[in-house]
Amino acid sequence: MVGATAIIVGALTAYQSRVNGALAVETGNGVQAALVSFGSGWIILMIMLLAWRPYRRGVASVFTAVRTRQMPWWQVLGGVMGGFFVGVQSITVPLIGVAVFTVAVVAGQSSNSLLVDRIGLGPAGRQPITGARVLSALLAIIGVTIAVSDRFSGSLLTTVGPVLLAFSAGLLIAVQQAINGRVGAVAGRAVSAAFINFTLGSVLLGAVLGGAWALSDFDPGQLPTGPWWIYTGGAVGVLFIASAAWVVQKVGVLLFALLSISGQLLGALLLDLFAPTPGAVFHWQLAVGVAVAGVAVAVGTAPQWVQRRRLSAAVKE
Repeated sequence: MVGATAIIVGALTAYQSRVNGALAVETGNGVQAALVSFGSGWIILMIMLLAWRPYRRGVASVFTAVRTRQMPWWQVLGGVMGGFFVGVQSITVPLIGVAVFTVAVVAGQSSNSLLVDRIGLGPAGRQPITGARVLSALLAIIGVTIAVSDRFSGSLLTTVGPVLLAFSAGLLIAVQQAINGRVGAVAGRAVSAAFINFTLGSVLLGAVLGGAWALSDFDPGQLPTGPWWIYTGGAVGVLFIASAAWVVQKVGVLLFALLSISGQLLGALLLDLFAPTPGAVFHWQLAVGVAVAGVAVAVGTAPQWVQRRRLSAAVKE
């Protein structure tokens, strides 16, 4: 159940990338599109909080924990890291392309997930750096690299600065997932954690957009009138952040990253097969990348599966 949830929400992020990309094209500004996505997600979560008291209690529990110093204040800043990620995406993708950006982010996320789990930043506690975990992280990076290899451009690979910026965004994504899991554990509700995340992310993106409006000739203009589905990215974001806050509590940051990356590649494969964009051509590299990512998940989960089998056998004895 937990693994399937991570894979499904990972697959939905592939759809979200297409939706937010289309919205960015329509608005002509990536940060504005990100703010619309974050803002629509925030509205959905606010309606959920108003409709159900336990969600409001969850948010109150988090702020009480921060006020009484039972939780460090910086652990509620996951939304700021999410906003930073979207900002880096809007800046670097035009310079290095989606393919290089994706590989750099996955490399940062996978490698830092090992460290985040090792120091016990996530709610699942400390997890050792083993050969199997390192191999699974490397396989995930290899799988994503193969999946997008047909989109590489040699001239773009020499652009070191934007690649390092994308890598740093991946590093922060691992931290974001860990501390969002902590917030979810304190709140007792993943939706409450998602609300705090979306609130801070929307504030950051709104400040950036407002600063650009005040200090330059940028004009946000009117939002595009359609198609309707370009505004569904926020709803997908709600599902991803809330699910991540719950799943990370169960399996840790690295395994969630592996599962969601596999789901993202699988979702991209299904979109290319059944709902391709105009002029898009299916490439075998994507299917191979999905297979390699699946192997990464198998390698990463094998030690836990063996341990559970041993515990089950010991209980029966």
